[in-house]
Amino acid sequence: MMNTPLRPPSAHTCRLCLVRHGETAWNTERRLQGHIDIPLNDNGLAQAEATARSLAGHAFAALYSSDLQRARQTAAAITRRHGLDAAADARLRERHYGFFQGLTYDEAERRHPEFYRRFKARDPQFAFPESGESLGAFAARVHAALDDIVGRHAGETVLVVTHGGVLDIAHRIATDKALDSARDFPIPNAALNWIEHEGGRWRLLAWGDERHLQGTLDELPNA
Repeated sequence: MMNTPLRPPSAHTCRLCLVRHGETAWNTERRLQGHIDIPLNDNGLAQAEATARSLAGHAFAALYSSDLQRARQTAAAITRRHGLDAAADARLRERHYGFFQGLTYDEAERRHPEFYRRFKARDPQFAFPESGESLGAFAARVHAALDDIVGRHAGETVLVVTHGGVLDIAHRIATDKALDSARDFPIPNAALNWIEHEGGRWRLLAWGDERHLQGTLDELPNA
C-alpha cells in the first residue's frame, strides 16, 4: 500500500496506475468469468465511483481499458470525473479460461479435477480446452500490451483498468516473480496498484491500496 504521494515520473519513466474492475455478481459467486462479458453489480458501480474520486489528486496522460463491460464500466466512472477518453485494448482482457468459464472454482475442481490441478499449479504450458489460453500465452499478451503503453508515454503517468489475472501478471513483471510460483499478494476489486518502467526495467511502487473502499473481494486464490 502507498502511504506517501509518489513523486512525478522522470522524463524517461512511464508510471502506470493499474485498477481491477469493480465487483460483479460472478465475483461474489466465485465464478470464473474470463472473456464472458459480465457487468458490474450495484456494489461494483459504487466501487468504480469511489475509485474515480480517490484519483482526484492525480493527473493522467491517458486511460486504457479492457474492452470487456466490467472494465469499461469502471473506466467510465473515471472518464466522467477526469475528462479522459478510455482507449479500449482487447489485450487487457482477462485470461480465456476455455470450458472453465461460467463455472465456480468448486464446480471446476469437481468436474475437471486433472485440469483444475494444472490450473492451480500454475502450469505455464497448460491451455484450457475450448479456445482457452495457457498462462504463458496470456502473460505474453499482457506483457506486450504494457510494453506498448509505456513506449507511447515516456515521462507520463497512465491509468489502466483491467482484470485480476492481468494484474497478477503485471505484479510478476514488476517483481520478476515466476509465473508458476504461488500468488502471495492481494488483487482486490477497484484497488489502486502502481508500477513504473524506466530504462528497460519494471519496478513495483505500491500495491493493493483500497483505503477508499469497503469490503472488497479477492476471489482468485492463486489464479
